[in-house]
Amino acid sequence: MKTASAPKGLRLHIGLFGRRNAGKSSLLNAMTRQEASIVSAVAGTTTDPVEKPMELLPLGPVLWIDTAGIDDLGALGEKRVAKTRQVFDRTDLGILVVDAGRWGEFEDGIVDELRGRNIPILVALNKSDLAKPSAELQDRLREKKIPAVETVASQRCGVEELREAIVQSAPEDFVQAPSLVADLVPPGELAVLVVPIDMEAPKGRLIVPQVQAIRDLLDGDAFCMVVKERELREALGRLTRPPALVVTDSQAFLKVAADTPASVPMTSFSILFARQKGDLRQLVEGATAIERLRPGDRVLVAEACTHHPIGDDIGRVKIPRWLTQYVGGALRIDTTQGHDFPPDLSDYRLVIHCGACMWNRREMLTRQARCRQAGVPITNYGLTIAYTLGIFDRALGPFPDALDAYRTATA
Repeated sequence: MKTASAPKGLRLHIGLFGRRNAGKSSLLNAMTRQEASIVSAVAGTTTDPVEKPMELLPLGPVLWIDTAGIDDLGALGEKRVAKTRQVFDRTDLGILVVDAGRWGEFEDGIVDELRGRNIPILVALNKSDLAKPSAELQDRLREKKIPAVETVASQRCGVEELREAIVQSAPEDFVQAPSLVADLVPPGELAVLVVPIDMEAPKGRLIVPQVQAIRDLLDGDAFCMVVKERELREALGRLTRPPALVVTDSQAFLKVAADTPASVPMTSFSILFARQKGDLRQLVEGATAIERLRPGDRVLVAEACTHHPIGDDIGRVKIPRWLTQYVGGALRIDTTQGHDFPPDLSDYRLVIHCGACMWNRREMLTRQARCRQAGVPITNYGLTIAYTLGIFDRALGPFPDALDAYRTATA
């Protein structure tokens, strides 16, 4: 996969934060060697977050996110600040950009926000040609163990030093990213991927979860066979020995479960992403809340993508239908898309999230943390489908720890 086309979810998300006119956009342009953001002496030029992908060796693909100043004023400023605060949810590494001689409660607040989320922090002491950081500030940053680099972004000074600091500060869970599926299929063994071709399948290509699973298996030196659901039984019959794993689109769970021998581990793409992008145990425990749902309860369905829903959309039609059948009556179901998420979750009995294949792990874990803080269970599409169809144990077979969490939660 070329770095230029690497999905956002596989990129290190680097958020640029700071006051208006501190030089965030200039720093982004200097780091990417492109005019990615508009630069102006007028404070508040950046309105919505600006994203810029690039390759940053030796880390690989990263995504820069330039934000509006959090000190913005007025009604429009409040909306800009709200957009900026959403960026905290998906930031893997935060860079606080400050005028070298200016530090106050505002900067302390950003540090506290990032630290409270366990996000690594760097400080870019920008415009250091105009004012040098005080010895007191440098001592404070050293005491807090926050790396700081002096920069003059408009002249591209300090860029290489900042680049090296980013490499050194990258979170370990990005450098040692969890596998999607290759750890479940030993080298030289076979995984069968079941890929329905229906009206939701994009013309001429596979969807992101399928492509990433194929690539991960190849990286792990495993074999991969791709079939449609109606071809699975015949394909398995042609093999001289059983596959190590069968992975299916969750919507074909029942047929694939029926056609796959009980001795062969089976799960879905969505559940694989529940493990890679989030805390699988929490999502498994959340699925058991389906048992406690009653007609009229309020459920939130959260989609990471902003796709145009089709007539038989999985999140808006199929899952609500399966839940209604399981519960025995209609539920009140709300839907959110993209980075939007209700600030108050207290009215919901359950949150059902998509697989988050287009997101980084940080944003999914942030949503799970918010649900945990609100005392609201959260699960995902694949787990919900497996639960309502009565094949939950089977779908969790490849994940002993998650299966143990389910059995403990229902004991």
